[in-house]
Amino acid sequence: MTSPTGSPAGGRPASPVDWDLAVTLGSRIAGEGPSVSREDAEAAVAELRAGADRSTGLVHEFTGLDAGDRTAPVLVVDRPGWVQANADGFATLLGPVIDKLSARKGPPTGLALAVGSKVAGAEVGALLGFLASKVLGQFDPFFEPSGRLLLVAPNIVHVERELSADPSDFRLWVCLHEETHRVQFTAVPWMREHLAGEMQAIAETLEPTRLLDDGLKRLTEAFKGGGGSLIDVIGTPEQKEIVDRVTGVMSLLEGHADVVMDGVGPTVIPSVAQIRRKFDQRRKGVGTLDRILRRLLGLDAKMAQYRDGAKFVRSVVDKVGMADFNAVWERPENLPSKAEIADSSAWVNRVL
Repeated sequence: MTSPTGSPAGGRPASPVDWDLAVTLGSRIAGEGPSVSREDAEAAVAELRAGADRSTGLVHEFTGLDAGDRTAPVLVVDRPGWVQANADGFATLLGPVIDKLSARKGPPTGLALAVGSKVAGAEVGALLGFLASKVLGQFDPFFEPSGRLLLVAPNIVHVERELSADPSDFRLWVCLHEETHRVQFTAVPWMREHLAGEMQAIAETLEPTRLLDDGLKRLTEAFKGGGGSLIDVIGTPEQKEIVDRVTGVMSLLEGHADVVMDGVGPTVIPSVAQIRRKFDQRRKGVGTLDRILRRLLGLDAKMAQYRDGAKFVRSVVDKVGMADFNAVWERPENLPSKAEIADSSAWVNRVL
């Protein structure tokens, strides 16, 4: 199973995050995944690539969005490959923010930089390592020039075995979801810069002192079961406003992809009903540690995004049809707010 190509983690200028350490530690934590013969691995890679290609036309036919064929590369990766790709993505996305903070306060140097970057690298690596064992696929919109689609083959094989799902059906089902994200970003040219701007705005408003003061308390509360995710450390009105906007966008993107999966699935995937039922149960998490980590990392909120976003999309399409729903992709002002995700009529009245 192949890893993505791209610039290596090494060779970057001095950074507050030791990305090499993050990749090394994250890859070690992630592990290799299930035992798969070379022949089966090659078959899985080929089937996933074919499923992604096939999904392009299926998504276009259902949504009316035209992203074109192969406008972004499809990479079938292993867990270390996913870690490397995301470390590269984070470094690219956070680069301008780090430059601004350095210009404002002066860049850290010497021992402070060395120690701080190691700590940050270890934290990022632990996060990536945990997620690398969970993620089935991901569209990386910030990879130049037009993004890339990552399909994590070992995890897909692991889950299809865990669910006793038909491998061909499950692989196409995953491809439909992830290809929808590729279409969202490549058929809607402004989406990439809009989301990048929102994420950078969050990073620019972070207060290191507040993070240090509140982080341990939040962590303790979460482990006791009484707290929320670590994102709750972000607490200023400005930060909450940005987070609410991003929540609305992500709920739309994730919910829309789920609606496409469920709309297209029955026509091309014979066992889609069984897959959906088993997969929804799996999304709830297994075991105490897994549930704690999901809460800490905000993955419970992500599950709500799938549910609430899908409900919004279905509600609007039922009211006005898919063609009018697609007004949501025309300009950033048409994106639903977090409140509108819960009240589709408010969005319809405002936009249409």
